[in-house]
Amino acid sequence: MLTITFTVEDLARTRLAVSPLWEVVASIRLLKTPRSQTFHRRWAETTTERINRSGAELGLLFDLVDPRVWYLADFLTPPSQTPVPDLATDLGALRRVSTDQVRADLDVLAYACKNPIGSLDEVTLPRRRRDASGDSSARARVSASVRGTTSVRGRASGMPTAAIAELYGDPRGGVERLAEQVEAYWGLAIAPHWGRIRALLEGDLLYRGRRLGQAGHAGLFADLADTVRWRDGSLQIRHRRFKGVRQLAGEGLLMTPSAFVWPTVYSSTIPPWQPTLTYPARGVATLWSEPVRGTSAGLAAVLGRSRAEVMMQLDSPRSTTELAARIGMTAGGVSQHLSALRAGGLVTPHRVGRVVLYARTSAAESLLEAAEQGE
Repeated sequence: MLTITFTVEDLARTRLAVSPLWEVVASIRLLKTPRSQTFHRRWAETTTERINRSGAELGLLFDLVDPRVWYLADFLTPPSQTPVPDLATDLGALRRVSTDQVRADLDVLAYACKNPIGSLDEVTLPRRRRDASGDSSARARVSASVRGTTSVRGRASGMPTAAIAELYGDPRGGVERLAEQVEAYWGLAIAPHWGRIRALLEGDLLYRGRRLGQAGHAGLFADLADTVRWRDGSLQIRHRRFKGVRQLAGEGLLMTPSAFVWPTVYSSTIPPWQPTLTYPARGVATLWSEPVRGTSAGLAAVLGRSRAEVMMQLDSPRSTTELAARIGMTAGGVSQHLSALRAGGLVTPHRVGRVVLYARTSAAESLLEAAEQGE
């Protein structure tokens, strides 16, 4: 069990954001874990075929994402600073991670590979040992460069794969290679579906924002996953292979929805990184499904078929562009219908990052229910 405790300031600083890099690493874990592909099996099959045909070099990236290990090197997923960043923004943050931080995270990864069960107290030992190894004496300073090189080489030899050892020895060059591999993987696995995935994630941000407004933080955390529970001012997360207590001290919690982590959640709580909880986005079971609900004849008679179809498609919040693609209508046409529905109090816009999502109002839900009952 991992427990995260909050101060009032931490609750105030808790925020939500999408992370393209988290979608990269979570989807790779999914590709490597067939039993977790319940909702994504077709995507996994076609993506694996596409990667194999491409011949893309993804060795370092795939080595770093190992489902058998309870720790994912935190530098792979730097905390998002905006609600909906793009991949270029995330990769910029990855490239700015310091050499020392890359090595510190890889030290923890090497420790996790050798210890199947971890705790928050124990996991800091690799960092402590590294800090304690320094010697401030004059003699030590004279030979620091020689001993430092030997120490780095020695620790690199303990890395789980040759590619990770090479990254440890040359973090700057290794991170650049890693960023290139992320871009290659993104183009093969995520980019063809990003519009659909992003709409799912943005819809979850909107839902969570509503939950926070309606029921406070207890409501925000209430339905994240079966393994997460809010109790007595603490967030309790059932992890099979990790335990501990993380006492937040004003840094808040970053909450990141993901299309690929179901049925579990992932937590990043090891300092100095921003504490982060990555959880399954709402509606992931229907991510790859096409809508089967037909347009109500009664609703079409009242609103007109096109406007009724636009409103029916808003079973989850969507942008004008996504609505146009789903309905087969121009974005301008959809925009006109949304304006009319908004004027009638049936839809409302919500800005999430640079995107405006439209959602049905309670009046629209009542109208839909009445139309269904009348048929």
